Amino acid sequence: MAPILDIHVQTTLESPGRSFALDARFTSTTARTALIGASGSGKSTVLMAIAGLAPRVRGHVRIAGTTLLDTDHAVDLPARARRVGLVFQDYALFPHMTVEQNLAFGLCRLGQRPSEADRVRIDVLSRQFDLETLRGAWPRHLSGGQRQRVALARALAPQPHLLLLDEPLSALDTTLRIRLRAELAEMLERVQVPTLLVTHDPSDVEALAQSVVQLDDGAVRGPGFTAP
Repeated sequence: MAPILDIHVQTTLESPGRSFALDARFTSTTARTALIGASGSGKSTVLMAIAGLAPRVRGHVRIAGTTLLDTDHAVDLPARARRVGLVFQDYALFPHMTVEQNLAFGLCRLGQRPSEADRVRIDVLSRQFDLETLRGAWPRHLSGGQRQRVALARALAPQPHLLLLDEPLSALDTTLRIRLRAELAEMLERVQVPTLLVTHDPSDVEALAQSVVQLDDGAVRGPGFTAP
């Protein structure tokens, strides 16, 4: 049986005064995996590479046996074809779009109106994430918890094969973080989509992850652990 995640990401990031080499290789057989490490260790770059948003990447990305990237065999699917949902640290909702328009973004080609199937999918997500009364609201009028639910629903709208979460709780104050961590754990359990979570918070790992991969200065250090 193929692992859920089979990742080998190699790239070099150049910036003034620094050259950073990333060579991260790991597999995971659990539905929810945490990628941990210090700031600057390459965690977010791994997520961007899996999503198809990092340039000059070598190696391979396989999700449940499906190959998204394999540079040895000239395979490199574009981001839109990878069926990967991504939630950024600040949620990155489009401020000029309503909640409903944000949900529709991942379903419609640019400039097209939602199809009947798209509208049904938006209805389902609105109910599932308790957004029915907020569909016409602008992101600036939403609470932190509401923005989180919209970002998750938008990422899940096209029914991805993998969900990537990039420090989704780090921008919140302590009290809100505790509450939204519990809500996020419940939502991930309910939607049952394989998830790779980037975090530096042990409480996130304990609440949200079933296995852990540790990244240190661009490379995986040690085997991590799998929760019982």
